[in-house]
Amino acid sequence: MNAPSSGSPEPEFSPLLSPRFIYKVTAVVVLLAVLTTMVSFSGHWFGENLALAGHTSSRETYDIFIGQDHLRLPANIIRFESQRATSIAERVDLYLTWPALEGYSDETRHLFNDINRPENLIFLQLSQSTMSQDMSGRLGPIYRHILSEETRPGPAGLTRHDTKSNTGYAGEVFFTADRDGRPSYVLRCILPDDADASTSADCQRDVHVGKDLAVLYRFSSKLLPQWRLIDDSVETFVRSRLTP
Repeated sequence: MNAPSSGSPEPEFSPLLSPRFIYKVTAVVVLLAVLTTMVSFSGHWFGENLALAGHTSSRETYDIFIGQDHLRLPANIIRFESQRATSIAERVDLYLTWPALEGYSDETRHLFNDINRPENLIFLQLSQSTMSQDMSGRLGPIYRHILSEETRPGPAGLTRHDTKSNTGYAGEVFFTADRDGRPSYVLRCILPDDADASTSADCQRDVHVGKDLAVLYRFSSKLLPQWRLIDDSVETFVRSRLTP
């Protein structure tokens, strides 16, 4: 057998892993670890923000000026992110739990995310008044002309009026009620054929509050028996957010 040459080492004695290869493998492992951490963090961040779906639990207060009225509102009752700022605005959209009239929080999250329970929320839109009369004031001069003469009893003391088929209000239903010392209550609804198909915007009513503020609020027809409490609560809530 010939003796080995004194050149390069025998193959069986060569290093299995060179220092350069070890460096490359280590760098790849570190990079993968960094990428995994980033993916995990971004996935957690995305998951949280997807769950929020535009909501915020922040109670930071904003001063919002609409026409002659100055409102002070916490962020978690303002529906749209673009409106969460101190500003002069044409309108602001709010959403509140019912009956507590609370904003979004960890405790109320399930109420905001349960689309099968539209009666959990009431939606408000605050804007400068463009009409001299609110819905109650429009009953005589406007709505009486589009309502059929036949009436039926509605829930909790309301009177139901169907609309005439030859008007632009065809298919809608109005509810009214007399109130001692106050204008008649008037509510406009599109009632679902099936109560289970109710939405959070079945019924709507607008009232004037403050100096020049129109408050349009919407709620599920499932809440019709609570119409008195809803009307009083909404007005009281908005008045409490007005500043001199």
